[in-house]
Amino acid sequence: MNTERLKEVLVQARQETSKVIIGQHDVVDKALIAIITGNHALIEGVPGVAKTLLVRTLAHVLGAEFARIQFTPDLMPADITGTNVFNLQRNEFSLIKGPVFTSFLLADEINRAPAKTQSALLQAMQERVVTIDRETHALPPNFTVFATQNPIEYEGTYPLPEAQKDRFMLKITMAAPDRAEELALAQRTMTREAPENVLARGSVQAVIKPEELATLREELGAVVMRDELVSYLVDIVRATRTHESVLVGAGPRATQSLIMAARAQAAISGRDFATPDDIKTMAQPVLEHRLILRPEFEIEGLTVAEVIQQILQQIAVPR
Repeated sequence: MNTERLKEVLVQARQETSKVIIGQHDVVDKALIAIITGNHALIEGVPGVAKTLLVRTLAHVLGAEFARIQFTPDLMPADITGTNVFNLQRNEFSLIKGPVFTSFLLADEINRAPAKTQSALLQAMQERVVTIDRETHALPPNFTVFATQNPIEYEGTYPLPEAQKDRFMLKITMAAPDRAEELALAQRTMTREAPENVLARGSVQAVIKPEELATLREELGAVVMRDELVSYLVDIVRATRTHESVLVGAGPRATQSLIMAARAQAAISGRDFATPDDIKTMAQPVLEHRLILRPEFEIEGLTVAEVIQQILQQIAVPR
């Protein structure tokens, strides 16, 4: 098995996405990594940086079904999963499927809803099934959750519980565009080439069919990761559990996520082998949302990103 088809699709997906999303190349790459590894991603950024547009565009480019849930404080779990409704004509209950029955699910502003509603996604994300009235229903094989959230310090937000955060492979931070990108956006907004118009007109082409995604994921198995690199990666994750400033470190699921992310990063870079730089590149997005710092270190202004960089500097890089 080789990775040529995977590389080709990733290049095409980037090109098509760039017709709509201005800049944000790193963000697009990380979103593609979550998709081709069959995992979920948490997207964080202030309102208006195209979080929703990014996911809609990727769903279109990869030929996948798309649904969106706007999370609000009064959203109920049944609004996500669906419910059985009694049909008077047939004299029986029939299932009204919720928006979770899709391929790409955008959980918009997930931290606006309380924990009970957030947890309705847990089984779906982990097992790709949903239980409604004690009956289990399978979700599509390509089921992927992209959850957007505003930074926690914003009013009216509920921090995600640890069990839910751990089920997201990556945390993707979307910053505001730089001046050149924002200028390009402003100029395009005055024409028919405004990002939303480009997507609505159908100018963006789907590069694969939904059923091809499974084959592409299998191609990731051809990306070689040497044993010493696996040891290096494991040492990085384990170091998060013993660092003096960390209260809660990353668990074994983080190790699995970092291996998959590093191999996908190699594929996106056009290689069929992973390097230490692939692991370093993906360490922060994989680990950042999983670590909790001790309060005394947070008060001093230390950030999780700085802790991860300290760990990367301490672990010897294999030759």
